[in-house]
Amino acid sequence: MAELGALSLAMVRMNLRNRIALVYGFVFPLLFLVAFWALYRNDPVPLALHAGQFLTVTILGAACFGLPTQMVSEREAGIWRRFRLTPTPTPVFVGATLLVRLALLLAAVALQLLLARALGMPWPVHPIGLAVALLAASFAFLGLGAVIAMLVPNVPAVQALGQCLFLPMLIVGGVAVPLTSLPDWALTLSVFLPGRHAVTALQANVTGLGISAVRFELGALVVIGGAAFAAASALFRWQPVAPARSGRTTGWLLVALAAWGAVGLAAIGTGRVAPAGRDIARIGPVTDFLAAPPVPAREQAADTPAEPPVATEPEKVPEPAPEPVIAPLPPPRPPGWQAVGPADYARIAFEALPPDGGLVSPIASAGEAMDPVVAEQIALLSVRLPSWPPAKVADPVQRVRNLLTVAAVPDLLQMDGFERHVPLLVLERLEAEVPAADLPKLLYWVAMHPDEGDDSAIAALERLRLPATSEPTKPVRERIMLYAMKLLGRLTDQPPPAAARRE
Repeated sequence: MAELGALSLAMVRMNLRNRIALVYGFVFPLLFLVAFWALYRNDPVPLALHAGQFLTVTILGAACFGLPTQMVSEREAGIWRRFRLTPTPTPVFVGATLLVRLALLLAAVALQLLLARALGMPWPVHPIGLAVALLAASFAFLGLGAVIAMLVPNVPAVQALGQCLFLPMLIVGGVAVPLTSLPDWALTLSVFLPGRHAVTALQANVTGLGISAVRFELGALVVIGGAAFAAASALFRWQPVAPARSGRTTGWLLVALAAWGAVGLAAIGTGRVAPAGRDIARIGPVTDFLAAPPVPAREQAADTPAEPPVATEPEKVPEPAPEPVIAPLPPPRPPGWQAVGPADYARIAFEALPPDGGLVSPIASAGEAMDPVVAEQIALLSVRLPSWPPAKVADPVQRVRNLLTVAAVPDLLQMDGFERHVPLLVLERLEAEVPAADLPKLLYWVAMHPDEGDDSAIAALERLRLPATSEPTKPVRERIMLYAMKLLGRLTDQPPPAAARRE
């Protein structure tokens, strides 16, 4: 252990002196983070929906460039030959090399997350799960980097081979280009690449359901990393140029690639090709969902020329000018939520709301089966929600708004599968917290006044083990408005919307 510590300390100093490795390890990830922020700065929740992507870019950059560049440059400079003369065993030397690179990689990830937080991204929902996913992804990709270091003779070759792996994984592996934007052939190809599994595992712990939802992806990363490290260990060499052994090299390279193939076939066999991500649509103002006033019986405007009558006599008798149409005034809005009644509910065009099975504000049907992971999360939420302080505030309007926040934020963060079942749980809680006669009135009032009240409940979502979004809060208010209308429709026997909202 003392040898490992001393050797690791020496390698930390060498890594910090290698400018190329530092650029790929620290500067490169920050540039990608800023690029993601520039592209998606108008998202409802800054960077949160792309955390898995930019974290995977960091790990992938360290594997394709940082680690192999450091290893190959040291081997070319003859540093490894000096270590070989020491009594340090080869496994200790290799272990120290990888542990130092892992420590630098995790430091770069921590720096990236701090900057993302400064740019508005909320803290990860499952920090421990994120640490596990980071270790699994690092294990897989650092194994890949070790294989690259054993295959190439010099640093320029690292750049060439690294690009051959880095760029395809960015484009068709779901790392830089979202899976929802890929064609079918690319989606099928992506399940064979470790980048996709890394993005999915990391994202599930930033905004999703945690480790329990990505067991397959974590297992896939461990399998890929194990095969890569086995191949790298078999191909390890101290000298810049190894003896000719093309058959052995090819065999071990096929072992590493066979793990990719096995993972991809398993993903296809278990139906994991289709992406789970969804686009987020912007919701219009509340006036988009108000029913149009009734059309008067007179359909002709005052300036519309009348159709001439059929002549029955020699002389045509002119028709009197049509009376001017006076549009009815909209009914006055109630002065407070207590004055709301059925006539006010009729003002909402429930059929214009987004469909329950659509992209925005989804709601599961009654009795819909849940995935076991989702069922576990819903059960935990149902236990925590009754004692949640924002659900106990004195103001009934704010209380309803706070509970609707519990449904709005998971929808914004695309917690797929989970967010479909939360609104029904919220409705159950609302019925327990609010008198039955008052609940429709309060839902209507919240829907018609989306800009009132405060947003303090958003910051308290972490007590429910849900993500707490940061500014801006307007998208959350939009989702609260939609869920208020949809739940009001259920309480007033309005059929749920079955088609996409009218444009």
